[in-house]
Amino acid sequence: MSAGKYRKEHNCLNCGSHVESHYCSSCGQPNLELKESFWGFISHSIAHYFHFDNKFFQTLVPLLTKPGQVTLDYLAGKRARYINPVSMYIFVSIVYFLVAYSPKHVETENKHKPVTAAQAQKRKAALDSVQKKLKEAGLTNAVPGIVNETTSRITENMDREDFKSLSFKEQKITLEDLKKHNKANQSDSLTKVIEKFSEIHDDRNDSTYAAYLARQKTLQPQNQDNWFDRLVKKRAITIGEKSEVIQETLEHNRPKQYFLLMPLLALFIMWNFRKNHIYYLDHLIFTIHGMTAYFVVSIITNPLSKYVFGEDSTFSTIIKVGLYIWICWYMFNALKVFYQRKKVIGKMIMIFILYAISVALTEMVMLNLIYYVAT
Repeated sequence: MSAGKYRKEHNCLNCGSHVESHYCSSCGQPNLELKESFWGFISHSIAHYFHFDNKFFQTLVPLLTKPGQVTLDYLAGKRARYINPVSMYIFVSIVYFLVAYSPKHVETENKHKPVTAAQAQKRKAALDSVQKKLKEAGLTNAVPGIVNETTSRITENMDREDFKSLSFKEQKITLEDLKKHNKANQSDSLTKVIEKFSEIHDDRNDSTYAAYLARQKTLQPQNQDNWFDRLVKKRAITIGEKSEVIQETLEHNRPKQYFLLMPLLALFIMWNFRKNHIYYLDHLIFTIHGMTAYFVVSIITNPLSKYVFGEDSTFSTIIKVGLYIWICWYMFNALKVFYQRKKVIGKMIMIFILYAISVALTEMVMLNLIYYVAT
């Protein structure tokens, strides 16, 4: 690496100490001339960049290809070739959350679009197709009860979708007509349909907590919800109303969640490998290296899934499965190399379970905090 032109004076410009050679023994600053040419400045900057770049890749390559080895070397004192674990984690995690990790934005859509004639025709064609397949399989005559039940279920689901597509006023009129018809004929099947349609209508009506309370007042005292049910309903309605804000806030705080859970993950690893009798800090460094490797791989796989192939494509599914397989492979080899153990599968599964529980619990806490702040 080009260092530039060294000064003839032996006083350090940074701390004032005496400089015997090219570097200050007190603060480590190189004893270089302040003024340099334009090309000298450019070449010096490029040299520093590639020095960092080389050191980064000297850490990255073995970190990905030799799980656990970088941590062993670092703890053994071989640190000149590697970047500090925390510095590398911060750098990689910033890149990950800026480039690879993009939270899903919930788009507000009109969920109650009327069913078009083409959609109705498609539904009828789908039902006819099912009946045809059942007939070809010889089930129509063999087990007519199952065939009738299957057809009835499909028709019922389609009717529910059609009812959902109606406006609130149209749903109310439809329910009143069904109730009149049922009162005259007393059909058990129609009673069940009315109950399911009423649930859909009530959910549409309870779009706000005020509307829910207004509907409760119209019910008989014995049919009204108690204070606990009302509390649960209020929470559900509020989360539904502010779902986009709550979800975006949750995803925004995801980096903090991962960072705060990392010491806990190191603790889980220490509990499972307590017979190795090593310091907690060593477990933490091992965990930092593992999380860094995961972020690096995700920086490559996540954009491919989201922007190249599409999240719902077959290739994205293959990539996700491949990522899970890689995580298991990496964790298995890292634990085996770093802790010098041959049987680590049971401990690895236990670590995954404990970490998954921790993620679920912290997410629940975060969701509640965001909910109370939002309300």
